[in-house]
Amino acid sequence: MESKINRYSKQLILINSFFILAWLIISVFPFIWTFWGSFKVKADFFSRADWMFAVTGVNTLIETGDTSTVKAYVESWTEGEFWKATMNTIIITVSVVTISLFLGTLGAYALSRSTYKYTFWILIAALIFRAMPHITLVSGYLFPFFQLNVWGILPTTIIVLVAINQPFTLWLLYSFFKTVPKELDESALIDGCSYFQAFRFVIMPVMWPGVVTAGLFSMMLAYNDFTVTSLLLNQQNYTMVPKINAYLGTIEHSGNYMWAVSSVVSATAPLFMIIMFFQRQLISGLTAGAVKG
Repeated sequence: MESKINRYSKQLILINSFFILAWLIISVFPFIWTFWGSFKVKADFFSRADWMFAVTGVNTLIETGDTSTVKAYVESWTEGEFWKATMNTIIITVSVVTISLFLGTLGAYALSRSTYKYTFWILIAALIFRAMPHITLVSGYLFPFFQLNVWGILPTTIIVLVAINQPFTLWLLYSFFKTVPKELDESALIDGCSYFQAFRFVIMPVMWPGVVTAGLFSMMLAYNDFTVTSLLLNQQNYTMVPKINAYLGTIEHSGNYMWAVSSVVSATAPLFMIIMFFQRQLISGLTAGAVKG
């Protein structure tokens, strides 16, 4: 009986391993293929004659003298001014994360310690607001922004992204704060701390993994956003994602596809490294938010 169970367990492990491996290949392949193609010319990567041109780099060799080239990277960062889009992305992302965490930690802590019934309805209202499509929210902002002459600039976009992101940050941090025993607050108050001192010196050190997790999700929202940034920013202030879309061109105007390909790699690589760097805090924070005790 035991050997039969062990045999079934091994079969299950093999099946699970196969599906996990298949999922990894399907997930990673687009980025690897894009990364490889970013060092080719358009005639190779977008070849209709033979897709193997993207592997061998036949036309790249003819045009540049080598099977690989960084021409697309150099041109997109200089002629295409992708460096400016990168700076705008950094400014918006850092601002959104900082403001969202500052407001979210204070608000979530207050709601987690509140005994009033309206706390529940505040959280429900935040959830409803977060569930609304971004295009619905942004369309309501456009007319007053045009009237006030604040459309197309970074501060306006930062405010809107914080407003959209705040309900999710509030809910996430609220669940983390609920896992922290109220006895810690009471002990700090007995020792002579004020409410803010108890929050800063006692609760926040315990909450660090949860804050990192909320910060990473806020960062991904601001970093990857397309709807808000493309509608509220002019072309001179585009962030990376709308800038990549602009490289693709339109029906009336052809774009530079290799600039887009190289820019996709430039935009994705930092995000991947940040997630890998904070993976322990992210896993710890998600685990802490999922278990209440």
